[in-house]
Amino acid sequence: MSHRVIRTEGSDLSDASDRSYKRLRPSGGYRNTCSFQTATLIYDATYWFCEKFLDPRSRTVDQMVQAARSGRQNIAEGSRASATSSQTELRLLNVARSSLEELLLDFEDYLRHRHLAQWTPHCPEAMAVRQVPQKFRNDQSDQCDQTNLTDHQRWTLYAPWLENREPAIRANAVLCLINQANFLLDQQIAALEKAFVAGGGYSEQLATARLAERERQRKTNQADPTQGIPVCPQCGKPMVLRTAKTGKNAGQQFWGCSNYPDCKGLANL
Repeated sequence: MSHRVIRTEGSDLSDASDRSYKRLRPSGGYRNTCSFQTATLIYDATYWFCEKFLDPRSRTVDQMVQAARSGRQNIAEGSRASATSSQTELRLLNVARSSLEELLLDFEDYLRHRHLAQWTPHCPEAMAVRQVPQKFRNDQSDQCDQTNLTDHQRWTLYAPWLENREPAIRANAVLCLINQANFLLDQQIAALEKAFVAGGGYSEQLATARLAERERQRKTNQADPTQGIPVCPQCGKPMVLRTAKTGKNAGQQFWGCSNYPDCKGLANL
């Protein structure tokens, strides 16, 4: 879902205080996360795998592509939702995790039903796929790692497996990527749960920030003696607090113009 900000003439969105406001909880930035980048590889690889090796009329094709898409899209949606709801972010990340787990089973089923070997976690082929990010960092400067690549450049690193003519090699490579993505999502979910327990959700943080702002304003008003002092309704100069000495209001306080006796403006407390 996209969101647009519509600016109109005279809009207070251009006010300096609005521009300097720092959001309570930043959101977005998902494109730079390893989990989203890996999920993008998985989605693309699944789409092209199904296109090449499966019957397009098969219901399995639709299920696999949708599961791959769900894994990617829910990471993005959860990142955007993080601005206002930790619970929504957690729920969407768990949906992404579940979708990728479903996809993992589909690829395992593909290999098993065709009597094709599935790589073991520590076999040379699986290790080669898993070590691509580390090998890339070692071969380049410290300032350049896999997270700085475009989607096409990142795909090229895995092309020997994901574009292989053998479906077993493609399927096993995707399984390696799914396991990587699931590991990353498990870490994200655990960190979010810990942060939620320690700091509360958005509503609680908003209430805390509101109380802190009220306290700041109270201290500012106490430190600045001009805060809360009215101006004279006649001449516009600051008023001073006076006490009536005679008459029916003797002993009562009132606001009198600081320009008295030239100005005799009064104001009730």
